[in-house]
Amino acid sequence: MMAKVLVVAAALAVSAFVTPAEAVFGFTTSSGSTQVDSGAGLVFKVSSTCDINSIIYNGIQVQDASKFTHLSSGLGSAATVSAKQADTNTVLVTCTTSTLTHYMAVRKNVNNIHLATFISAEPSVGELRFIARLKRSAVPNGIPASDLAGNVGAVEGSDVYKLSNGQTRSKFYSGINFINDQVHGVTGSGVGVYMVIPGNAYESSSGGPFFRDINNQGGDQQELYWYMNSGHTQTEAYRTNVLYGPYALVFTTGGAPSASLDMSFFDSLGIKGLFNLAGRGRLTGKVTGLDTSLFPSNVVVGFKNSVAQYWCNPRALDQRYASPYMKPGTYIVTVYKYQLEVGTGTAVVTAGGTTTFDIAANNAANLVTPPSSLIFQIGELDGTPSGFLNAEKLPTMHPSDVRMSSWTATKQFTVGSSAVNTFPAVLWKSVNSPYRIVCTLSAAQASSARTLRIGITLAFAGGRPQINVNNGKWSSSIPSPSAQPDSRGITRGTFRGNNVQFTYAIPANSFVAGSNTIDINVVSGSSGDTFLSPNFVVDVIQLY
Repeated sequence: MMAKVLVVAAALAVSAFVTPAEAVFGFTTSSGSTQVDSGAGLVFKVSSTCDINSIIYNGIQVQDASKFTHLSSGLGSAATVSAKQADTNTVLVTCTTSTLTHYMAVRKNVNNIHLATFISAEPSVGELRFIARLKRSAVPNGIPASDLAGNVGAVEGSDVYKLSNGQTRSKFYSGINFINDQVHGVTGSGVGVYMVIPGNAYESSSGGPFFRDINNQGGDQQELYWYMNSGHTQTEAYRTNVLYGPYALVFTTGGAPSASLDMSFFDSLGIKGLFNLAGRGRLTGKVTGLDTSLFPSNVVVGFKNSVAQYWCNPRALDQRYASPYMKPGTYIVTVYKYQLEVGTGTAVVTAGGTTTFDIAANNAANLVTPPSSLIFQIGELDGTPSGFLNAEKLPTMHPSDVRMSSWTATKQFTVGSSAVNTFPAVLWKSVNSPYRIVCTLSAAQASSARTLRIGITLAFAGGRPQINVNNGKWSSSIPSPSAQPDSRGITRGTFRGNNVQFTYAIPANSFVAGSNTIDINVVSGSSGDTFLSPNFVVDVIQLY
């Protein structure tokens, strides 16, 4: 007989477990609680409110006893929970509210909780997430940048913390770009728990291939997340009336699982909003207009419409791409050089069909190669602050972190002698503005009208650049703010917003033969202290 895991009030009798000899695939229900057994070492319990309040893997209780595993922060009494033996190899638990249906499927002798979530409306909290709140002592090893152990208090809001050694930690510093994030997890002695987002599981999320969100937080509990959508520097509308996933919570003896989970069994379970392979189509084609050395990893083709998003890397051999199998519909197709949009088009996907659609990078705005009249360039126009001061540290630490190089050690960059990695990746109104560029021009260069271009990847609180040439000989007007997410970004580990290029037409004779100065001022009608003052992330600066 299968041993029972008892719930006493809100506490778990964590000493009870099922030994391998007793394991029997299936489920039992008692007093509104459902216990599911994989038959191979995984036993978990789902409460009448759709909380997973016990997870035992190979005799180890990995579920925290005070906070549970669930959607959002729990569905509460609004949830209706049912369970059934869907077929001889599958147990299906279904949680339903007026606006969502959440599925948990277990396959015989497979130690995974397979998940899928359909929503007809965005949750009232403004985000959709699945969070496993696990027992810290069972799985103590998470992502170091999001481990809050030993912190001495918050340095920003209630989500960025400092250690006594001056280093910073935040759950936001656990994020990985969607395109690279199929498996992330936490481990302990003899156990690993991983979130796996395989195949097309990101299709209903928002933000595109380079969006990143919270994956882990190590506090009193070890929290493991999949954020399906959120307002954390979000650049596009949420998708509703769609299925998120399938995705999975995977249990191992420690090692990371493959990202290639077989989710095809979902096709026969009657999952709301599921599109099977037969109902999908794809696009194939060639990407032109980019240097072949960029392929495959630094060229991405993205596809999106109001109901889905996808992406792929073209091949290096012939620069051809084959999209994932997508829902039918009309898609905006975008080719990215690194993270910069350099070409777009529109294509139609039909069910069961493959459509050829070639796409070219468009250099009309000199997004692919610099203008022929280029005088100087600082950085690379690629949709990232790569190469600039502290750029590589920004995804995993706060700008105030002791490991950051000083943002104010110098407030001047001299073209031709200063290293690019001394130019700040971010300019803040209250930290390092104005920032001066010194450049030497010939008489011919100085006598002609010039254009200054400043590319940015993200701005906060309306921060944007205003230009002053040669101490007021010419000053630009204040440009309108760029369209950006209404969210903290760079202090929470992301430089990804909307790529925008500001251009300034500088009249002839504003420059002189010889040494010149260009001051970049961060302007905004808003204010703020230090790293929460208006700011923008620098992509490139070009004078031509």
